[in-house]
This record gives sequence, C-alpha cells and structure tokens, in this order.
Amino acid sequence: MKHFERLISLLLGASLTLAYAPFSYWFIAPVALTTQLILLKRTQHSAFTLGWVFGIGWFGAGISWVHVSISQFGGIPLIASVAMMLTLCGYLALYPAIAFYVTRKYVNPNHWYWSLPAIWFITEWIRGWFLTGFPWLSLGYTQTLSPLNAWAPLIGETGISLLLLGISAFLCSVVTTNRITAGLKKPAFTLFVSVSLIFGLSTLIKQVHWTQPTKEKTRITMVQGNIKQALRWVPEQDLPTMNKYLSLTEAHWDADVVIWPEAAIPRLEPLAKTYLENLDALAKEHNTGLITGIVNYNFETRDAYNTLMTLGQADSAPSQDEGAYFYGHPNRYEKHHLLPIGEFIPLESWIRGLAPIFDLPMSSFSRGDYVQANLEANGIYFAPAICFEIAFPDQIRANLNHHTNFIITVSNDAWFGRSHGPHQHLEIAQMRALEFGLPVIRATNNGITAFINTNGRVQAQAPQFEDATLTQSIASTTGTTPYRALGNFPLWIFSVIALFFTFRHRQ
Repeated sequence: MKHFERLISLLLGASLTLAYAPFSYWFIAPVALTTQLILLKRTQHSAFTLGWVFGIGWFGAGISWVHVSISQFGGIPLIASVAMMLTLCGYLALYPAIAFYVTRKYVNPNHWYWSLPAIWFITEWIRGWFLTGFPWLSLGYTQTLSPLNAWAPLIGETGISLLLLGISAFLCSVVTTNRITAGLKKPAFTLFVSVSLIFGLSTLIKQVHWTQPTKEKTRITMVQGNIKQALRWVPEQDLPTMNKYLSLTEAHWDADVVIWPEAAIPRLEPLAKTYLENLDALAKEHNTGLITGIVNYNFETRDAYNTLMTLGQADSAPSQDEGAYFYGHPNRYEKHHLLPIGEFIPLESWIRGLAPIFDLPMSSFSRGDYVQANLEANGIYFAPAICFEIAFPDQIRANLNHHTNFIITVSNDAWFGRSHGPHQHLEIAQMRALEFGLPVIRATNNGITAFINTNGRVQAQAPQFEDATLTQSIASTTGTTPYRALGNFPLWIFSVIALFFTFRHRQ
C-alpha cells in the first residue's frame, strides 16, 4: 500500500508539468494538488516522504530540460549527468516535503485551507533565496492563462500560488468531511458553488484595468541571431557572429529601438571597443537606440559582468554634442542574479576542475547591484532583466521607476535545445507583464523572442531556431498595479497572522 501511495504522489507531481507551458492545461494543477492533499489527510504514510516523492515528480518532469544542457554541453558522462539532475530535483523536492510535513503534523485538518498557504509561502521564499534562489516552476505560473490570472496585478504570482493551495485545501476538506456525513450530493453542490464563486470573482476583478496604454508608441525591432551554442564562445566565430547581427539589423534602422539578445556580441567588451564605437556611430546616424548584450571583463580587477548596454541614440532629442560610446559608459546594466553552475560556481575553489561542466566558458561572473538605473534608448526607459532574473519579481519591482516604459528581458535559451524550458521561460515573462501592468519585451538568441502585452498575452513572436527579426509598435502605459506598489508585503502579513492562529489553535 505504501508503495502504491508513493507512486500516486510521484504521478501527481509529474502531472503538474502539463499545467505549465507549452501545454498550459491549467486545470490540472488544482486537481493534482487536491488529490495529493486528500492522500495526505487519509494515509498513515509519512507526510514528508509523500511530499518529497511528489516533489521529485514535479521537478523531475518539470525541469527535465536542465539535463539537455548538462549532457550536451557539460562534457560529462550520461550517468553522471543523470545523477546531477536527480540531485537537483531531490534538493528542490525538500521544500514541498517540509511544507506537507509541517502542515499535517502541526495543523488542525480543518485549518489546512489557510495554514498550508502560509507555510508554503515561507518554504517557497526560502527556495527563492537560498544559494541565490531557484524559484522556477512556482505553482502560480500554472495559472498564467487561467481565469485566476486576474489576481496577478493584486497579489502577484506568489499570491496566486497561495490562492491555488487554499482552493485545493478547501476542496480537500469538502470532499473528505462531507462525503462521510452527507453522501455525495452535498459535496458536489458545495464544490459547484465554491468553484463558481472563485471564478466569478476572478471575472469581476479582470474588468479592472490597472494600467492604460498611452497614445505614444515606440517602434521596436528585436533581432534573433540563432547562433548555435557550440559556436558562441569559439574565438574564430566572433566576427561572423557580430557581422550576422549587423546584417540582420540593416533593414531595421528606421526603428526607434533595436534590441539584440544576451551576449549577442561574443567578444569581451575591452576587446570589442572598435566594433562598439562603429556600431554606436551607425545607430546615431539613424537616430536609433540599440540595446545589446555583451560580457565585460576588467583585466585589472579580473571581474566579469554579464552586461546589457545601450548604444546609439540615448536621449529622444538628437544632439550633435551627445557623447559617443566609451568603455565603461554608464548607460548599462550588469546582471545581479547569477545562475548557479552556469554563471558562478558554489564552493568554486573546491569543485572547479572536477568536471568540464564546472569549467564552462563564462561560468565565473561578478554580481551587479540589486538596484540599477533603467536603460535609456531614444528617450525610452527599459527596466532590464537578463535571462534567469525574470523569475525574481521582487528584483524587477525594485528596478521599476516612475519613468519606466517597458520591461526588457534578454536570454540565450540555446542551452536547452528543443525542450519545454524556453516555453516555461516565456511563461514567466508573461506573468511579470500581468503583475506590473507593463509590456514585456523578450529578445533571445534562438527563441522564444516575443512581445508580451499588459494582459500577459503574446502579441507577436518569432519562430524558434531561425534567424529572425521581429518588429512591433508598442504603447507605453500610465497607472500602476497594487502588486507593483506593495509587492509581497500583504502576503507576509497574511502568513504571519495565519501561522499565529495555526499554532495557537493546533487542536
């Protein structure tokens, strides 16, 4: 029986993958969570074990794309890459295991629907913080295209996660309590009324437009170079890559802003000064602002930064006196949230050299500041996030100013091949648009390059794995969302109050 329950938990966790992009069957999430909670409430099996097995299924299937980068570019044997993948999933599975264990051991079963969300909030906060954090596959992303996405401008993706858990715990309570006392009719009626109220309220909230588009539009072109990952850091490919981006841009100098993706220029900034000066002059000649990714390496301090910088026209009013590009010019952003293994090596002095994956090109970056100035291009202000950083709403929120026009996120998802990783990455960007009521512009090396509107919908996208350019005229917005103003502060207040009453009324 115990083995059967573990198998059920594993399958329930794995089924959550279908609720995320590219599948987006959002209804699977509340069904899987409710079923898991019913199992936890009725079984005598260890809640920690069932929670951990659930987590193994959840993350094992959900981030299976990590294995693509480890096996194809990590340079280690298949068995070792599988072991690393299982280790990562085993670690991430600890968080739902702890949340389920604490809930069943210390919380009155009648209080799960408000206690579990509070406990989950704490464990997920730790997951998003420890070792710089890995908040991928947070539950709220499963509802990016569901009616519950109406709550994003109010309580963010994190709040939707808690709402989803609260709904699931309530449904679990209805099923496990009323089925025994009143047969099937009363639970069915209660479920129907509850679900109708939840989605009815979501529909009403969706009628509120927290931000409104202005009449002013910005013509933006994104360039997708489609450079193979194996060629990105080959020195002989530097010039062909840079020329390819120039060639793809040639027909689009009429745009207000041109955007190249993360590390589009593969040559270190000090070694690319001549190219950057010429590119800066070319963009200025056309009164165009150009934003590009590049790696800055300071040969004196030996600090390396994953950088996003603006070249060409910065201010909206062209000026002959405007300064040209120079090394270290301030109109730039340096990545703060670094990806473990990919951009920094934990315990570097111990494990670097143990395997090729720990010695990949560009795997030892320095951190930029948590709060930095927006990039300005042609008088337009962009709040930037490089790759992984788009998964950290607190950081995005900290970098939004009163003059911010758009959120820009650049990435290189070539590491993950034809997996569902890039689709999940796009989904995360869609949630940021919903939370902050701002358009999100996502430029990538090989897809998915896309313009996302304030409703979290993809307005236009380029095909994956192709050389492409994508142009749209995007309106700025006025107004703000409650989540942009308050962040997770209301969720902290809720969690503190809920946990206070949880442990005061344990019986």
